Amino acid sequence: MTQPPLVFDRQRLSANIARRNGASDFVTDLVVADLADRLAPVTRDFSRALNMGPDPRLLPRAARSANGRVDFETVSTMIQVEGFATVDPEHLALPGSGYDLIVSLLDLQTVNDVPGFLASLRRHLAPDGLLIAALVGGKSLTELRDAFLAADVEILGGVAPRVAPMIDVRDAGALLQRAGFALPVTDLETHTVRYKSPLALFDELRAMGATNPLLQRDRRSMTPRHLMRAAEIYAERFSDPDGRARATLEILWLSGWAPHENQQKPLRPGSATTSLRDVLGDKSN
Repeated sequence: MTQPPLVFDRQRLSANIARRNGASDFVTDLVVADLADRLAPVTRDFSRALNMGPDPRLLPRAARSANGRVDFETVSTMIQVEGFATVDPEHLALPGSGYDLIVSLLDLQTVNDVPGFLASLRRHLAPDGLLIAALVGGKSLTELRDAFLAADVEILGGVAPRVAPMIDVRDAGALLQRAGFALPVTDLETHTVRYKSPLALFDELRAMGATNPLLQRDRRSMTPRHLMRAAEIYAERFSDPDGRARATLEILWLSGWAPHENQQKPLRPGSATTSLRDVLGDKSN
């Protein structure tokens, strides 16, 4: 089998997350709150549930479905934290199998082998078990990409890889199907976040451990001149009338079920018993 290309420097990512020392951030808080809303109407009992993410200290220990409380077993996919197991998403071996529910929060955007990761999650689910995953979507930080692209061309005479590739919502459903999930669903939430200046955005990304994660990143140090030029371009192109800089954040949500014989299945082609003309009426007159 052909090995997927290595895109992310996971050692660098782990070091970035470890330096945060469990500090919360608004993106994780947003995703955790949305998870609670998404689980609340699900009419299922989840007797064995797993929650996974880069820093387990930021993940919820429990939630509620429509049927009652859900207690999570929690693991880290990035750093070692006392009291929590650490797993490698590139060679995934979870503490157990037969989970009724697996939740993956902000893991997928830094996994090299996304189809392999999803397929491994499916194998750890019980039949008719549910996967819910959240990741940073494909159009996040487009303003930042454009600003650094322009600054690179001006100062370096070319383009340096700085921002990680991200999964587009149009590809997400196909990835779930390829991994063997039934009834795949994807949806996208778009947020516009505003900062007093581009430098404030840069500072927050650094504090979140979200600096350049690419294995093939440009190893030259970012000069103050280069950074300031990127900030100037950002302010020129992406500032609101009040002077605040805006940034796009997309959160992509995926869900799918481990196959089970009792699940609803699509009808076979040609098996319909009602004509579309009967439903819509004859429009030929």
